[in-house]
Amino acid sequence: MPKFSRHAGFTIAIMAFMGILITYVETMVTPAIPILRVFFNTNYDALSWIITAYIISGTVSAAIFGRLADMYGKKRIFLILAAVYAVAVSFGGFATTLTEFILIRAVQGLGMGMFPVAFALLNDQVPKEELALAQGIVSSTFTAGAALGLVLGAFITQYYTWQWAYHSAIPVAFTLLILAAWFLKDNSKRSKETVDFPGVIALAVGVVTLILGLSEGEYWGWSSIRIIGIFALSVAALIIFVLIEFRSKSPFISMKLMKIRNVFLSNFTGLFAMTGMFFLFYTVPTLLEDPKPAGFALSIVNAGLVMLPAAAVSMIFAPISAMITKRKGPKLTILIGTVVLFVSYLGLYFNRGTPAAVTEDAAIMGIGLSFIFVGVINMLLISTPRNEAGASTGMNVVFRNIGSAIAPAIGGVIETTYVTSVIIGVAPNGTPIFFSFPSSTAFSYIYIIGMVFLAISVVFTLLMKKIVMNNSPAKNPPKAGDIMPEGHS
Repeated sequence: MPKFSRHAGFTIAIMAFMGILITYVETMVTPAIPILRVFFNTNYDALSWIITAYIISGTVSAAIFGRLADMYGKKRIFLILAAVYAVAVSFGGFATTLTEFILIRAVQGLGMGMFPVAFALLNDQVPKEELALAQGIVSSTFTAGAALGLVLGAFITQYYTWQWAYHSAIPVAFTLLILAAWFLKDNSKRSKETVDFPGVIALAVGVVTLILGLSEGEYWGWSSIRIIGIFALSVAALIIFVLIEFRSKSPFISMKLMKIRNVFLSNFTGLFAMTGMFFLFYTVPTLLEDPKPAGFALSIVNAGLVMLPAAAVSMIFAPISAMITKRKGPKLTILIGTVVLFVSYLGLYFNRGTPAAVTEDAAIMGIGLSFIFVGVINMLLISTPRNEAGASTGMNVVFRNIGSAIAPAIGGVIETTYVTSVIIGVAPNGTPIFFSFPSSTAFSYIYIIGMVFLAISVVFTLLMKKIVMNNSPAKNPPKAGDIMPEGHS
């Protein structure tokens, strides 16, 4: 067993605690989606903004604060984000309208900036030879938080309302802030750079308009002037963003880093893989909890139990994926993860006739996710200079979150387009009351799209250069712009 220094051990423990907290709060929302639809009296398409607003905010936050952490100190930025997150979580359970809840979620999304700062802190404090294991420990705690959210969060939601599920996270969030302030240290060198606000704005406009067009196309008309104009604005904003990044001295997404082959491919692999993952998170609770014959009519607690094995196996396989990464390199780890995710979607498409079948498919997906999380972050950290670790991991969070934001938008449109009517009650005059729920066709189309995204991830992974991690710290870390040769670390 490796022996971490006292400070490295505290750093790993605090980052693990952060992972548990954030994934608990985010996962407890997942099985509550059908309940939130009723509470806010809305449809799944509009409800997708609960996830999308959080992710878009988190995307911007991760990149901005990953850069600011390199400039002003990782501990300082981590504490600011932990404080914002704790305050936002405190307000979550008091939302009375969908608009209020979406705004609170957007502020809460700023806390996602803690992730790139956390990985950068680990990169500073943990010896290179044990970095993969440290990443594996933290990654496994993400699934521990998911397990708590799926079971404990679902239990609180069912018996004490979804608001109390949010309230339960308040003391935990402030505990994280206190622990981080007391125990974290930051001895890293700070870089003198500026934040690329024009790039941030251009990317935000491009992503938000893209998702808005995907979400509203069904209602406004796919060939309407408004939708065509929104998509045109999205394309123009993204083109402007690329032009800005090429000319910026401190770009939001470093084109210098993107010239590194493995960085480029890892980021887009993460984007497509996260799209596939969020297709699962957004659709399976609906499938499990909607009334028959549209779904399985499970309670929110039972739906959480169906998803629990996915979190459990991910926790079990994270250390295994770390071991494979250390011995064989991150490329193999990522490849295993993407292939396993693709197989899980085949299962969801062909074998989802019972809750047990869905459990099996979700568990397979949990295995794949643990490999991808560990593989991608280690591929990035050993492919970029240490003084740009915050920017590199922040950039990866941007790509992954774009994929995460696209999935609910597409899923919400399909779930609203392909529906089946179910009798949910009887009027006083004896007339049946019908309500529309996503049909089996909707889920089939979503899972087909998920397989396409994951197939692209497999291709991108195969194109990566193989890197074998040495058991000693690299004396000459790669410079931005270098392409890692075969077998080099």
